[in-house]
Amino acid sequence: MSIDRPLAEKTAFVTGASAGIGEATAEALAARGADVAIVARRESKLESVAERIEAETDSTVLVRSADVSDRDAVRDAVERTVDAFGQLDVLVNNAGIATGSDTTVETMPAEQYRTVMGANVDGMFFVTQAAIPHLRETSGIAVFVASFAGQYPRPGAPIYAATKWWTRGFAHSLAGSLGTDEIGVTVINPSEVRTEFGKEYRDRISEERYEPNEVTEPDAIADAVAFAAQQEPPNVVSELDLYRRDKFSTF
Repeated sequence: MSIDRPLAEKTAFVTGASAGIGEATAEALAARGADVAIVARRESKLESVAERIEAETDSTVLVRSADVSDRDAVRDAVERTVDAFGQLDVLVNNAGIATGSDTTVETMPAEQYRTVMGANVDGMFFVTQAAIPHLRETSGIAVFVASFAGQYPRPGAPIYAATKWWTRGFAHSLAGSLGTDEIGVTVINPSEVRTEFGKEYRDRISEERYEPNEVTEPDAIADAVAFAAQQEPPNVVSELDLYRRDKFSTF
């Protein structure tokens, strides 16, 4: 490990890596020396991300197309990552879907509910389940991208908020069971971020809803993830809140 490349000789696995926080995180980890497996449903977009990161860093990027709600696809992606790089040191559980901004509990279609729960809850579980044995071998770190919405009631998005409360509860409870194995668990809580988030069920994605400098940029979240990933046993960043400075004035 060097000061310039603190994650050299480590391997990271990043979900939801075709855009936004996931893409920025893969780039940040690679810039710090890690080889990275990037996972999402859009393979062509992943290929473009991988090509750019490899051109800008000395790291190798492995592309794996998978829906995180598909347990078999997730297991295959994790195993292929370990086969390619020999180990897994950092898991970044980032993939997620937003509910429709005008959809209430009463009006939410069952298909939308199941899709959001599949990505935000089942996906977090399946990816973590597949990664734990490999993280145990390296005393690795699992980073969960949660949300401000998982800490405070969000009347406008109760189902989405519930998935993020689940993420935090799962991650912190997991930390208690894995800490004795020297596996670190970190929760990152952003407030609004400028990304493609919401493209499935919203009329406008967050990239279009906010003016420049109005919300956090993905790079800031990626830097927080990278900071957590650099912690060595016995230390771990348990939880990191990354809000814009005026957040509570508008809450």
